[in-house]
Amino acid sequence: MQGVNTGRVSKPGAREPAAAGTLAALATLYLAQGLPFGFQAHGLRGYLTESGMDLKKVGLAGALAMPWTLKLLWAPLVDRYGSRRVGRRKSWIIPLQVLLALACATVAMTPPSQGLTPLLVLILLMNLLAATQDIAVDGLAIDLLKPHQLGRGNAAQVVGFKVGMLIAGGWLLWASPWIGWSGMFFVMSALVLAALGATLMLREPESAGDGDERAAEGSPGSLRGVLRSLLEALKVPGAGWLLLFVGTYKLGESMVDAMFIPYLIGSGYTMSDIGKWIGTYGMVASIAGSLAGGELARRMPLLGAVGLAAVLRAAALSGPWYLASLGGKPPAAGVLTVSILEHFFGGALTTAMFAFMMSRVRRSVGATHYTLLAGVETLGKTPGMLSGYVVAALGYRGLFALGVALSVAFLGLLLPLRERPSRDAISSQARRSYAGRGPG
Repeated sequence: MQGVNTGRVSKPGAREPAAAGTLAALATLYLAQGLPFGFQAHGLRGYLTESGMDLKKVGLAGALAMPWTLKLLWAPLVDRYGSRRVGRRKSWIIPLQVLLALACATVAMTPPSQGLTPLLVLILLMNLLAATQDIAVDGLAIDLLKPHQLGRGNAAQVVGFKVGMLIAGGWLLWASPWIGWSGMFFVMSALVLAALGATLMLREPESAGDGDERAAEGSPGSLRGVLRSLLEALKVPGAGWLLLFVGTYKLGESMVDAMFIPYLIGSGYTMSDIGKWIGTYGMVASIAGSLAGGELARRMPLLGAVGLAAVLRAAALSGPWYLASLGGKPPAAGVLTVSILEHFFGGALTTAMFAFMMSRVRRSVGATHYTLLAGVETLGKTPGMLSGYVVAALGYRGLFALGVALSVAFLGLLLPLRERPSRDAISSQARRSYAGRGPG
């Protein structure tokens, strides 16, 4: 597959004073995108379950996240068009953040008591705006990050997004009895506007299509050029295995996660318990795991980091199955332990996988190519929408066992993904090595 080239080569040990600020700004942008997703993942399912909605429909509510799967359809437009004066990526990010803040404020004035349909439409709109912003922010990250920064860069990406999920699906959900429905979403709107400030301060590369690798590839000057470059990237040997790899790594986990909260509510726990154990402690563990995954990706070959994290994640997923096997109401300590372990190793796997995905992107069409991989990754989680039907057929214990089995089966895809560098890649590596040597 197309690897990430280094472009200009810095001498070893060269300082990059702007790197920390860049990572912090990127994390802030991803945080804003995680807010609506966090509420949908943790809050919405709980509200729908408490309202008495059938579990099959609760599972299907995951369809509101479809913009994250379908965003490839309009990603080429984001890659092709943009204002040079404002910035190729920022000219998309700024208006989208304004609209997302307005959408959050509108949801604040649309409580569930006014009917579920307006609320679900607005949440779909929030996901559409956040998913489109994600295209531009991913492209910006690819433009800014050097190959050796991918581990920490993707840790900033995943951690920022999960902090947004923690705020919306944990802290605000926990505080909802005091601040109310409107308070939750007005806070989200204010946080999106704060992220807008970070966007305005971030310096975008003057020409996002320049650089040694982009020049060699031929930076696309038209929408047709974007699509042609993407098709060329998909014809590289091993592209099919990569898509299958990315599309299945969360399959089992998504089915377990979709029904774990309904399982706990059905067992007698409350939304306050969910907000504390899953939305807060679990998300903190996920953030810690994401940071660990970033360090893992920095210190190991990326595919090896993915493999190690995937093994540990598969082991952690056996926790929900064990709780369901006990029968009756699971112990609170067991729920908390299972939530922390599953979120920690799931977070580590996500960061390692995203760094691996970004390393395989063709940078001249980085937003579109990465969006394709991210869309496949999201598509691989959509079977979670059918988890309610699996529970109806197999029960919670059967569903959780299936999730573990799928996660173990994924490990077999590590073998065909082992990279065998071509002669061109070896020659390119040799040239970079020679260029990086100091005098003498």
